[in-house]
Order: sequence, then C-alpha cells, then structure tokens
Amino acid sequence: MTQTPSQQTPLQTWKTLARERVLQVGDGRFLVVENHTVELPDGQVIANWPWLVTPAFVNVVVETAEKKFLCFRQAKYAVDSLSLAVAGGYLEEGEDPLEAARRELLEETGYQADVWIPLGSYVVDGNRGNGRAHLYLARGARWVQPADADDLEEQELLLLSRAELADALRRGEFKVLPWATAVALALLHIAQEELPAGGLS
Repeated sequence: MTQTPSQQTPLQTWKTLARERVLQVGDGRFLVVENHTVELPDGQVIANWPWLVTPAFVNVVVETAEKKFLCFRQAKYAVDSLSLAVAGGYLEEGEDPLEAARRELLEETGYQADVWIPLGSYVVDGNRGNGRAHLYLARGARWVQPADADDLEEQELLLLSRAELADALRRGEFKVLPWATAVALALLHIAQEELPAGGLS
C-alpha cells in the first residue's frame, strides 16, 4: 500500500558521533581531512567516513552599470585548460560572506557595486563537506580603482553581453562548478525579474 505524504515517517539527519583529524596540509587553512563516525537514522553506525575541511568562499556574478558582465579568462590547475571565471575568493577568518564578496570584487576587478543580491549558500559536496559556496549577483557595478589581486593565475578581464554570457554557459566555458552555478542562478534571477506580475501562468 502506497503511503501518502502525511503518512510517511519524517526524514531524519545523520548524527556525528566522533571525528578524528587524519591529515593537515600546512597550517590547515586550505585542507584538513577528518574521519567521522556517523550514525544513520536506523541506528547503523559507519566508521571512517571521510570528511574534507576547506575554506568557505564567495563567487560574484558582476553586471556593470552599462549592462555588461565582468568575467575572467584564466587557467586553473584542476581544469588543465583555460576557463571563464567569475570574481571570488576565500573568506577570511570571521569575515561576513557579503563583506568578503565586496572585498574580492574590489581587489580582483577594481569595481564596486551598490546592489547585491544573494543567490544562496551551498555545501560543495553533499557527503564530504569540502567547503561552502556563497553566491551573489552584484548589479550596477562601476570601476573605481585599479585591481589589486594576489591571484597566482594570470587573468584576462572580459566584458560580455547577457547573450554572450548565456552562450558561454551553454557551451561549457565556465569549467568550474561553482562558477557555472553562480552564472546560471544570476541569469535565472534576471529572467524572473522580467516576468510580468504574477510570473508564469
């Protein structure tokens, strides 16, 4: 007999019973590996559940006052090729995500924006942790000073139209998942703003 939603047992989360640090790279700022002991809702206990501790970060899709979108073309070690990228970086200890987004935008591009739209906060890996992504859309951005970034990669700053941004996303030119996610969510937000009152029928 099929249960209706009201008859189903409420879902429960897993419990962390213990955690053990098994690897720390350098001072632990960029990577710590832990083994967790977790208990499932049915009482089953799983030992040695790998867990990755990496820094939280921000990614920002930037629309200028002229309705162009700021992007970088750059190399990334894990991609092993060139990729389009959005602005972003790691949060400093105790830093608010929005303040980090404002700081990273100014450092990497020299732009500031007055309108900031949160696009969500997401765990990167649903089973292993691996940091949290805070995504934003910054609108009405204007250049105020030369960029002062400390990124290791060489970067080429591009100004794309909305159509060019959407085409690049469809072609897979944003080759890092949080970047592609941020662009898709930003384009979705802008499209929803343009819907008639009441949205889709």
